[in-house]
Amino acid sequence: MKNVCLKYGWLLLAVLVGLGGCSPFAAQLQPEETVEMPQRYSFAGETSARSDLWWQSFGSPELNHLVDEALADNLSLRQAWARLQQASALSHKSASSREPDLTFGAERSDSRYRENGVTTSSDSTSLGLSSSFEIDLWGRVAAEINSQQQEEQASREDLHAAAISLAAEVTDSWLQLLTKVEQQRLLADQLRTAQNYQGLIDLRFRKAQATALDLLQQQEAIAALKTELPELQAEEQRLRHKLAVLLGNTPQQPLSLSSFDLPQLQPLPGLGLPAELLEQRPDIRAAGFRLQEAGWDLTVAKADRLPALRLTASATTSGDFGDLFDNWLLNLAGSLTAPLLDGGQRSAEVDRRQAIIDEQLAAYQETVLIAIREVEDALITEQKLQEQQIALQDQLRLAEQTLNTAKGRYLKGLSTYLPVLTELQNVEKLQQTLLTQQRSLLTNRVALHRALGGDWTERLQPHLSEEQR
Repeated sequence: MKNVCLKYGWLLLAVLVGLGGCSPFAAQLQPEETVEMPQRYSFAGETSARSDLWWQSFGSPELNHLVDEALADNLSLRQAWARLQQASALSHKSASSREPDLTFGAERSDSRYRENGVTTSSDSTSLGLSSSFEIDLWGRVAAEINSQQQEEQASREDLHAAAISLAAEVTDSWLQLLTKVEQQRLLADQLRTAQNYQGLIDLRFRKAQATALDLLQQQEAIAALKTELPELQAEEQRLRHKLAVLLGNTPQQPLSLSSFDLPQLQPLPGLGLPAELLEQRPDIRAAGFRLQEAGWDLTVAKADRLPALRLTASATTSGDFGDLFDNWLLNLAGSLTAPLLDGGQRSAEVDRRQAIIDEQLAAYQETVLIAIREVEDALITEQKLQEQQIALQDQLRLAEQTLNTAKGRYLKGLSTYLPVLTELQNVEKLQQTLLTQQRSLLTNRVALHRALGGDWTERLQPHLSEEQR
């Protein structure tokens, strides 16, 4: 009878082992099926082939060097690398639960006791090995491993998103720096022009053809132009400091740039289809992995309500060192534990994990919608900025013609100097506005490239040093 029970006991154990890893609760989530993507973008213009390393389209070797240096040395990006390494280590740690553990133990004891005037001593030695392993009856262990693997993948996508943002931030800061330098050059030209007008007024004043008011008004205009220079210089230095830190350097590190001309805006890059954002945007991919991670966590919570089977084995030897291999004990055991009463704790955990899935699903859908919106925003902004640029150029042309007319009337004594001063200041303002608008167009193009994402971040590994790897 005993042999029959033992036989069927091992048969049952074999069946349970065969069932290990088969989970009736595994969540099958397909994030890409949760959002209805539009067929195309609203923009219907001509585009060019999209450059993989999009910042190279600005045609600046200095910018290319800045981005490469930032991708190699930026400290925020290094933090993202470290977080990925942490997630990878946790993933490997979780995967180790698939295999049995093995623990070694050793113990040595010496004792002395005295009885009836006789002292007796004894010593003992024991060595042991112990191992335990959980049979994954309901797929709980596998679900924990899958959950951590999804988190590792999400961390990798976070790194890619950080790299895309870094390249955009470096490029945008570079464009702002060029703009500040160009504004200072424009201000210097405007000052020379204003001083030429002052010389003309001074000459007419000596000939009694101009009033002291005309001279004072022009001097005031020159003083107003001079007040703008310190702030432009300060902004230039702040941008240099920002770029230095983005490159992993101290703010005092000199930033050598030889060209300060704003690049020309190139044709729009190839947009592709909105559905391609699901693969091109790392933040969308990261949100998808975290949604799947939440699904596996729900599987863990459901399986945790069911019995767990754990096998343990131990082998010990004891006695003198010479008898260690003659005296030994082997113990094999299996334990089945099942929750009976927990006050609803495990059921509440299942509800919590389901709510997390709902949250992550909404987060994924929102990420997709924001990505589409960012592309659409960049497209409509570029279209309207170009229309505005044409209008500003026309307005500047008319303002320059008006200034020449007002200057001619003033020189002929047909009007006071006030119309000339007004139009001169209007021309100066339009020149500055047009320069800022040109930079806005380029900055918006950076935002478009950032919104479109890309897979160039897969080649980031060569930027790491051996120590970082």
